[in-house]
Amino acid sequence: MVAVINYGMGNTGSIVNMLHRIGEEAVVTDKRNELEEADKIILPGVGAFDHGIQNLREKDLVDVIRRVTLEKKIPFLGICLGMQLLGNKSEEGQEEGLGLIPFTNVRFRFEEPTLLKIPHMGWDIVNFQQKDRILEDLEEMQRFYFVHSYYAICEKKENILMTCAYGHEFAAAVKNENIYGFQFHPEKSHRFGMKLLENFVRRV
Repeated sequence: MVAVINYGMGNTGSIVNMLHRIGEEAVVTDKRNELEEADKIILPGVGAFDHGIQNLREKDLVDVIRRVTLEKKIPFLGICLGMQLLGNKSEEGQEEGLGLIPFTNVRFRFEEPTLLKIPHMGWDIVNFQQKDRILEDLEEMQRFYFVHSYYAICEKKENILMTCAYGHEFAAAVKNENIYGFQFHPEKSHRFGMKLLENFVRRV
């Protein structure tokens, strides 16, 4: 069973629909026991960092997320805000993140005059930085759909799974053992995103 965490911060329906298209059943839940029993877990998210972590705390989900990822080693995927919450903190707010991958979220800043706008929005190309089961049968230079104003600066290079260039290179996807984060939206990225989600639920 794939559990999609419902904490009031994301369009869980589009993720569930994409999972159904690849033949996977999913439950949208905020119940601790269902997360404990899941085979795979997805943390979606759109919105502000502090609001997201506060919602997880109010639903008493922070400890169970740490337990299922760090102790039970259940494969876990954070998407967009869900990825940012995996880190230590964000310039966007004052709250501490989940601390599952050592990185800090910072806002895009462009030192020279540029036509680039914030947020980074639309389709963009990513480059793979390491081999991983979640990337199997995917060719390099894949295109995914982004909508974000903040990006992760990883403390360790080995946690960077994919990069993208928008004014400068940034981490488009991160990984720490069984824990993954995508800054882009695989559920909005057509066949490219569908293959990533299929690999997550079937190969990771």
